[in-house]
Amino acid sequence: MATLQWDPIDSKAVDTAKILAADAVEKVGNGHPGTAMSLAPAAYLLFQKVMRRDPSDNEWIGRDRFILSVGHSSLTQYVQLYFGGYGLELDDLKALRTWGSKTPGHPEYGHTDGVEITTGPLGQGIASAVGFAYASRFERGLFDPDAAAGTSPFDHNIYFIAGDGDLQEGVSSEASSLAGHQQLGNLIGIYDSNQISIEDDTNIAFTEDVKARYEAYNWHVQVVDWKKTGVYAEDVVELNAAIEAAQGVTDKPSLIILKTIIGWPSPKKQNTGKIHGSALGSEELAAVKSVLGFDPEQTFEVAPEVIEHTRKAVERGKAAHAEWNVQFEAWATANPDKKVLLDRVLSGALPDGVEDALPVFEAGKEVSTRAASGKVLSALGAVIPELWGGSADLAESNNTTIEGAASFIPSEHSTHEWTGNPYGRTLHFGIREHAMGAILNGIVLHGNTRPYGGTFLIFSDYMRPAVRLAALMKSPSIFVWTHDSVALGEDGPTHQPIEQLASLRAIPGMDVVRPGDANETAWAWKTILERRNGPAGIALTRQNIPVFERGDDVANGETFASAKHVAKGAYILVDAPNGTPDVILMATGSELQIAVEAREALKADGVNARVVSVPSLEWFEEQDAAYRESVFPAAVKARVSIEAGIALTWRGYVGDAGRSVSIEHFGASADYKTLFREFGITTEAAVAAAKESLAAV
Repeated sequence: MATLQWDPIDSKAVDTAKILAADAVEKVGNGHPGTAMSLAPAAYLLFQKVMRRDPSDNEWIGRDRFILSVGHSSLTQYVQLYFGGYGLELDDLKALRTWGSKTPGHPEYGHTDGVEITTGPLGQGIASAVGFAYASRFERGLFDPDAAAGTSPFDHNIYFIAGDGDLQEGVSSEASSLAGHQQLGNLIGIYDSNQISIEDDTNIAFTEDVKARYEAYNWHVQVVDWKKTGVYAEDVVELNAAIEAAQGVTDKPSLIILKTIIGWPSPKKQNTGKIHGSALGSEELAAVKSVLGFDPEQTFEVAPEVIEHTRKAVERGKAAHAEWNVQFEAWATANPDKKVLLDRVLSGALPDGVEDALPVFEAGKEVSTRAASGKVLSALGAVIPELWGGSADLAESNNTTIEGAASFIPSEHSTHEWTGNPYGRTLHFGIREHAMGAILNGIVLHGNTRPYGGTFLIFSDYMRPAVRLAALMKSPSIFVWTHDSVALGEDGPTHQPIEQLASLRAIPGMDVVRPGDANETAWAWKTILERRNGPAGIALTRQNIPVFERGDDVANGETFASAKHVAKGAYILVDAPNGTPDVILMATGSELQIAVEAREALKADGVNARVVSVPSLEWFEEQDAAYRESVFPAAVKARVSIEAGIALTWRGYVGDAGRSVSIEHFGASADYKTLFREFGITTEAAVAAAKESLAAV
């Protein structure tokens, strides 16, 4: 390792970073200055001395990744992006937390160049950093599996900074346990142990031995204590040595416990909760500037020699990038087929042959959509090598295993049932739904592979922070949710989703997809994989449901439409017997069969009903007005929605005269046929609702 070169100008730059953080919060009147002040040396060391990054190319695939898990301390990152020439300037720091600025209150992916991920709720950053490390290993296996360690253009490190709050959140425990199990040697974290949160001293609620905890997780743990002598000293040489030691440990993730004083060197507010989440105040800010040798009357003071020095990061980055390019071109020449694969994956395009690979399920049989999904994944896995995933311990129930795929684990963790290697495709999250969601986000943001993770729909509640962040970031994460209604049956109301479909649909930018038979499931997967503008959750049945006999295209007479129309979100499955509907029956998932049966019953009573399959309201809303009118003509006021969940999201489709066959209360323990009968999710209920709606028009 090269000796760390740390000159007086570096110390001055660190002091400048502290002042900029304090000034920015003071100007806007709110924010978190203390952590950004005390973390300035660590952040500067990473961005200016340690990480291989090119500020002029934030998409360079060879870069080290950086995740700021302490997202509230956004200035920790913003100041370094300004220093390093990533696109932020001094005026952007002055505009902190204001409308239209590049410097929002928490770093946001896609909003500020150089930000790898949105870290809002604490713990998400650590957990997603684990996902980044998963992805880096999987991608190396996909593109360069045989290269010796440290010799591949796909080798790089994942760095994160976390705080006390991150370590207290349960998602960090879940993900950190997985990281140690996976032996993610390129994952290096700095834990800012300042023992202060908004409620002040963390001893009021947090007294565990973090070092012992992470050692138990199988992490390599070091302690760098800047308070150990009784005289606080920001020893960057010691911290750099710890980072180098971490880089040398390749069979474990590394955590460096950095003991700091929050808000250093604020004379009166350092080491208090007051400096954690509020401005210093003019008097204390002036005092800090005096201590650091800055003019108390000046704001946002940056000496020309400081910014000139820090902006050398641009040229260093270009040089490192050029050096990497030589390595990359040698790899590309030696691996032309892998280079073609990489180019396609980076483009986001699916390979040829996906449609041909889709299974076609025989009509007249009954197949659960979870079973159909499993067959689709295995079929697509054969033609989409970047498709990988698994479950939170529910693979046999979720049907999320690609047939013949090895598990993504160190080989020594193979079991009687599962054989794995570091480059496998089958993910095992254990019973850690919260971490699974965050890890999937990290995988997606690291590169363009297509991971998915499964659990029961009811446990989407455990995943919600990560699901919401995926939607906020427009990250195309894929969530597989089975056992999608009270038809789960005997497990009872704790396991039966009632409000989950509606609550997930309420997330802006979230696609909720509930296919109505096995062939809809196949086309739903194809559509999900084609889309990259946000996350999708596919909700699948436990119970077997009919596979419909279908035609080749749109519905015609008594011929059902092809399942390829799933991509439109809603489509006419079978039209009214005379082509002009008196009433429209709309349904999703297992309830689609009820709509079909109700159409026949109404036909016998002389009522012409159109059946519309609605696998995804979000996809349907994207269609043009003419198409939407063709499916739901405004003139047809009699409408019925049929879904075994709350009716909240159907109000806009059924209208004032419409009716909903739904369940507005929790379930019970019984077989699903009994539950549907007792709760009124039946053909008879749909027929009665249709007649009520007709009478109300």
